[in-house]
Amino acid sequence: MQASTLEPQMAANIDGGTGGELNAAALVAGLRTYFRSGTTADLAWRRQQLSQLRKLLSDNEEQLLQALREDLNKAPQEGYTTEVSALYGDIDHALKHLKKWAGKRRVSTPVIAQPGRSYIQPEPLGVVLIIGAWNYPLQLLLSPLVPAVAAGNCAVVKPSELAPATSKLVAELLPRYLDNDAFACIEGAVPETTALLEQRWDHILYTGGGAVGKIVMSAAARHLTPVTLELGGKSPCIVADDADIDVAARRIAWGKFTNAGQTCIAPDYLLCTRATADRLLPAIEKAVREMFGEDPGQSADYGRIVNRRHAQRLADYLADGDVVFGGRVEVENRYVAPTLLRNVGVQAPVMQEEIFGPVLPVIELEDFGQVEAFVNGREKPLALYVFTRDEHLADRILSHCSSGNACVNDCMMFMAAHDLPFGGVGPSGMGAYHGEHGFKTFSHFKAVMKRSYLFDLDLRYAPFTGKKFKLLRLLR
Repeated sequence: MQASTLEPQMAANIDGGTGGELNAAALVAGLRTYFRSGTTADLAWRRQQLSQLRKLLSDNEEQLLQALREDLNKAPQEGYTTEVSALYGDIDHALKHLKKWAGKRRVSTPVIAQPGRSYIQPEPLGVVLIIGAWNYPLQLLLSPLVPAVAAGNCAVVKPSELAPATSKLVAELLPRYLDNDAFACIEGAVPETTALLEQRWDHILYTGGGAVGKIVMSAAARHLTPVTLELGGKSPCIVADDADIDVAARRIAWGKFTNAGQTCIAPDYLLCTRATADRLLPAIEKAVREMFGEDPGQSADYGRIVNRRHAQRLADYLADGDVVFGGRVEVENRYVAPTLLRNVGVQAPVMQEEIFGPVLPVIELEDFGQVEAFVNGREKPLALYVFTRDEHLADRILSHCSSGNACVNDCMMFMAAHDLPFGGVGPSGMGAYHGEHGFKTFSHFKAVMKRSYLFDLDLRYAPFTGKKFKLLRLLR
């Protein structure tokens, strides 16, 4: 059934109509009934929904970019590159590989089970919940939806209320393009999210902070619902003495100050020797000026903090070290300049909490050999970055330091590879998605064996004898 004809059914999931309370139980029950009809299992239906999602993006690209500008002051090119284009890539990759991903996977059958054949059959989980984040309010909401659709599930997406323009637009657009019997977009804040989390889902994917991640996991545990948690943490950026300083500085500045630093995989602190810091920090300052000019506050390409509360939180970090450059804050305008901090104590708040903004502290080590101990003395991060010309050094750090994702001689670029999983480890998250890994997250891989009625050997049946035992040992 076409989405455009079903918008009234979406309204029926809200008690009292527009502005009424969410009837989450009725919503989930309706989706589950539709899932059980078998419609979503059909590959042609999945392809159609993915194509419709792509059409949603292409038809409304300008509006979506404008919404991102309103919420976070994202420049159109940045919004396109980090959100819209990334979604095009996710959808195109899924469409290209869907038949292979959804196909049966033959595995060997032991001698004792012959004649027979064994295979793994992917099947959709059912009805899933996707809770998006405000920092990339389009990409982090719809990117998980792509594998959920590809795997054949029904889904509810919950956009972040902290990005109201994007949330409102997505809520308006999704019912026009997708099958309303299979998908719903629910706006709101804590009450709506709480109501959704009280329901039984077949999977929940949440992107955000660890504190809410614990709430999500606790709610899911009541129904034994599996979860994927994309959280964050303090992602180290290690710069060795032999690194190409100019290239490293430019890539670090891009990775840190894109989206005004509000990126879960942005470098959270620099780790290097004092000698390297003396060369690196002026190079980063130069790179910032090249990207955003002498006054980033006047640049059309530099973002804003999501709200005044977060701007004030970031302003408070400036007291935790010496400002090398930047440091300007306008809380009312949600502006925090790209800032480098030096002489930062490891126990300072800026080194204890995920920064999630354009403030980059520098930790200087007397001996570069202390790098691994420093990183491993903290919680496992979502990302880890190493800049060095020494491949053996990079491999050693990657082997000895655990992280959800890692990149050598660049920042964040692993996100561009659709065949790489994206996910955290330990407090930085659990589970992964992107590409086939997302398809697996939203699928159950059912083990199947088919046997013939021929040769029903009695070895496994009582009464047991010494002869049977010997034969069983030979056949194992």
